[in-house]
Amino acid sequence: MIRLSCKIVNDAIAETARMLKPGVTTLQLDKRAEEYIRDQGASPSFKGYNDFPYACCISVNDAVVHGFPDDKELNEGDIVSVDVGAFKNNFHGDSAYTFVLKETSDEVKMLLKVTKESLYKGIEKAVSGNRVGDIGAAVQQYTERFGYGVVRELVGHGLGIDLHEDPQVPNYGRRGTGTKLKEGLVIAIEPMINLGAKEVYTDKDGWTIRTRDKQPAAHFEHTVLVQKGKADILSSFESIEMAEKANEYLA
Repeated sequence: MIRLSCKIVNDAIAETARMLKPGVTTLQLDKRAEEYIRDQGASPSFKGYNDFPYACCISVNDAVVHGFPDDKELNEGDIVSVDVGAFKNNFHGDSAYTFVLKETSDEVKMLLKVTKESLYKGIEKAVSGNRVGDIGAAVQQYTERFGYGVVRELVGHGLGIDLHEDPQVPNYGRRGTGTKLKEGLVIAIEPMINLGAKEVYTDKDGWTIRTRDKQPAAHFEHTVLVQKGKADILSSFESIEMAEKANEYLA
């Protein structure tokens, strides 16, 4: 059931990827994602969650996560993180992906590449017998090698009947510390990585988290089932990556 909810999430993000181009607004992306989710017989997990007013968190440039969709047109070079949740058959799915509108610097392309790679470094550690700190340490050590800032104030989380469940899953930490991972646990692993320093602040809307130094950030997220030997990734970037490659406006 969680895998099905995750498929709806990822295909909704793919719908936004098809639309992304200069001149489009994040409100238009949010509307399309919500339409898609509801067409699948699901509901958007984020809408109404602690009074969050939108179906998606769409974070642009220096916004790390929890960005409010708005009617401001996107421009060439913008970095756009789309974070979506869907609720169907009493279970949530959660995933996020970051895009960049052409043209952009090699520096930004590398940030997105490394952040995405760090997600899989963390997933490699999401096996029974390991601890939450093993996941965070893998993400932190990989990204800090490139001089990036690892956000401390926001973390991944357990997922299932509720959108946010225990345990918290930081993107930093020490190996061998934290909650022990048991077979059957479902968690969302979501590196939030800044091009510059790790410090962030909350915007005046009370939700959007921005980098304090105004440098861009990237965010990728998978929902993962802890197993023996190798984690099972319940979400999939396949449809998103296909849409991304087919869109001439995406780098």
